[in-house]
Amino acid sequence: MDIYKINDIGQLIEGNSYVGRGIVIGKSQDGKKACSAYFIMGRSANSRNRIFTEKDGAVYTEPFDASKVEDPSLIIYAAVREFENKLIVTNGDQTDTIYDHLEKGKCFKCALATREFEPDAPNFTPRISGMLTFENGDFTYEMSILKSADAQGSACNRYTFSYAPLAGLGHFLHTYVCDGSPIPTFQGEPERVAIPDDIDEFTDKLWAALDADNKISLYVRYTDLADGSTESRLINKNA
Repeated sequence: MDIYKINDIGQLIEGNSYVGRGIVIGKSQDGKKACSAYFIMGRSANSRNRIFTEKDGAVYTEPFDASKVEDPSLIIYAAVREFENKLIVTNGDQTDTIYDHLEKGKCFKCALATREFEPDAPNFTPRISGMLTFENGDFTYEMSILKSADAQGSACNRYTFSYAPLAGLGHFLHTYVCDGSPIPTFQGEPERVAIPDDIDEFTDKLWAALDADNKISLYVRYTDLADGSTESRLINKNA
């Protein structure tokens, strides 16, 4: 087994009907850009009734048809927010928890110590989070997953990963292994994936690989490490 293998993200996902929600963070092959991506999938009508919207550098999940919203508590949130030189990406309202802790001078890991997996028994969906910190023409990044310790949701296990970026390498963290009942949660470390130089190449590959029935929205942002400028792509199935 090659522990340093860098996978094609399309090949990792293709044919898997439900990997849930996913975060990718890494550095482009030419070493000039930081990549961050977030996607959502859904099986229920309530989950599928969503779109991404981008406002002032932040990305939100919003209802596509407000009249059909059943329970907004776990599906409507800020997925991407900026705080000073940091970019936060998560699959729930812990985005705001991290932001609030940063405002108080606290850290990513400290913020997530106050949260746990989602209360959606029997799945107990993990909370996945990432944060990029830009400094001195480069960046570092952290990723986290909060998971149920058992099938009953009796306790929460918290895993945090810290990375020094390498050109062409990203890390991919998603909520589920595959579809099921209950849905099996992600196992192990974030997966190593290739990050190309071209944002459209990466966006198209990721969107095409996600299951056609269950994919909902995708957001990809490339940040130029030299001048801080950003380029983003946003795709909503409910267009």
